[in-house]
Amino acid sequence: MSTTPKGFARAIIVLTTITAAIMELLDTSIVNVALFNMAGSLGVNVEDVAWVITSYAIANVIIIPLTGFLGEYFGRKNYYIISMIIFTIASYMCGASSNLPMLVFWRFIQGIGGGALLSTSQAILFDAFEPKDRAIAGGLFGMGIVLGPTLGPTLGGYIMDSMSWPWIFYINLPIGLLATVLSYNFIDKKEGEGQNKANIRIDYLGIATLAIGVASLQYVLERGESEGWYDSRNIQVLTLTALVGVFWFIYQELTTAQPAVNLKILGNRTQAITNIVAFIVGIGLFTSVYVFPVLVQRINGFTPLETGLSILFPTLVGVFIFPFIGKAMGSGASPVPFMLVGCVLFFTFGWYGGSMNGFANRADFFYVLVLRTFGIALMQLPLITQSIAGLSPKDYPSAIAISNMVRQLGGAFGIAMANNYVANQFAQHRADLVVNMNVTNPAFTERLNAITQNIIAKTGASLETATQQAYGILEMTLNKQAYLLSYLDTFRLISVFFVICFPLMFFIPRKKAVDGVEASKAAAEAH
Repeated sequence: MSTTPKGFARAIIVLTTITAAIMELLDTSIVNVALFNMAGSLGVNVEDVAWVITSYAIANVIIIPLTGFLGEYFGRKNYYIISMIIFTIASYMCGASSNLPMLVFWRFIQGIGGGALLSTSQAILFDAFEPKDRAIAGGLFGMGIVLGPTLGPTLGGYIMDSMSWPWIFYINLPIGLLATVLSYNFIDKKEGEGQNKANIRIDYLGIATLAIGVASLQYVLERGESEGWYDSRNIQVLTLTALVGVFWFIYQELTTAQPAVNLKILGNRTQAITNIVAFIVGIGLFTSVYVFPVLVQRINGFTPLETGLSILFPTLVGVFIFPFIGKAMGSGASPVPFMLVGCVLFFTFGWYGGSMNGFANRADFFYVLVLRTFGIALMQLPLITQSIAGLSPKDYPSAIAISNMVRQLGGAFGIAMANNYVANQFAQHRADLVVNMNVTNPAFTERLNAITQNIIAKTGASLETATQQAYGILEMTLNKQAYLLSYLDTFRLISVFFVICFPLMFFIPRKKAVDGVEASKAAAEAH
C-alpha cells in the first residue's frame, strides 16, 4: 500500500505540478499579443502567423484525451518527464525559428508535449494528498487552470514591451528544466507503473480516428472565421471529416475491449452532466480572456501590458479562494451550491460587462473582472473533484483527460462563436448607425461642420479636402462604436450559456463531494 508524500516533498510536488499546468495553459494565450511582431519578423501576414495558435491548439486537443492511456503504457512518471522535456526543447526551437513553417511545426510539437502536462499534473497532484484532502488539491490545481490563460496576456505584453517575440518561448526553458529535475527527484512511481505494457493492446484505430476527427474539428473552430466558414472548400471538407472521425471514434471506443479513451464512463449521469458544464465553463474562461483584450485594445486604447495587468489583478483577488472552497468540499460540503452561485456570478459578469463604454479605464473594469474570477472559481473546483467522483480508480485517468479535453474544446468553440458573432453584430450595428450619417440629420450636420472647420483651422486645407477628411473621421468613429456594441453583445451572449447551465446543477447529486472522498478512499485501498 503506497503512502502519500509529506512536508517538503509534497510542497515540491504541488509547486511542480501546478507550475507545469500553468506553463501549458499560459502558452495557449501568451502568443496572442505578439502576432503582429511575429508577422513582421517572419515576413508573413497576421492571418498566416495565426497558425502558431492553431497548431498548438490542435496538438493539445489530440493528446489530452490520450494522456491516461499513454501514462499507463509508458508509466506515468516516465511519460510526464518525457513530455516536459519535449515541451522545453520545442519551446527553444520555437524561439529559434527563422521562418513560419519551422515555427508552426515546433509549435505543434510543443503542444504534443504540453498536452500531457495538464491531465498528468492533476493526477500526480491528487495522489500527493490523502483522500480526505484531495478537494484541497483540486483547489490548488484550479488556481493553475485560471491563472494560466490569465497570465498569458500580461506576461506576453511585458515581453513585447521590453524584449522580442522569441522570449515568449525562451521563458519556458528555465521553468521546464527546473520542473524536469524536480519531477525526476521528487515524484515517485506508482506501484507497478509501466510494467503492464505487454498486456495493453494499443487501440490504433481509436487513436487515429480521434486524431483525425478532433484535429479537423479544432481546425474548423480555429480557422473558420478567417476562411469565411462554409464559403471555404477547406472548411466544408474538414467539417465532414470531423463528423465522420468523431462518430467513428465514439463507436470504436464504445465497442473495443481496450479503448484508448474510456468513453463508457460518460454513461454515468454525473459524469455526463459534469462534462457538459465543463464545456460551458471552457466557453466562459477562454472566450472572456479572448474578447476582453480585443475590446480594450481596439476601443479603449489599452496597451498590451495594460491589458494584461487589467486582467491579472482582479484574477489574483479571486483566485486565492480556491483552497478555501477545496477545504469546505473536503469536509463533505455539496458542490451544487458553489456551482449555482458561480453560475449567477458569471452571468452577472457577462451582463455587467456588456454595459461598459469606450471610456472605461482599468479601475472601471476591475470589479467586472473580479466577478468573472469568483464565478469561475466557484464552478471550476467542483468540476475538478466531480471529474472523478463516483468512479473506480482505474477510470480516473480517462475521466480527468476527458474533462480537460472538453474544457479546451469549449474554449475553442467559444472563441470561434465570438469571432462569428462579432462579425455579424458589427454589420448589424453599422447598418443601424449609418442611417444617421446623412445631411438631413441636424446632429450629424453639426458634427460634420465642426470637424471640418477644425481641420481647416489646424491644417489650412480647402473646404472640399477638409470635408472629405471629416467624413473619414466620422466613418472611423462609427466603426469604433459598432465594434464596441458588438463586443458588449458578445459578453451578454456568454452569459446566456450560464443560464442554460443553471438547471443542470439540480441533476448533480448533492452528496457528490462526500462520494468523491469515498472514491478517493477506494483509490487508496486499491493501491
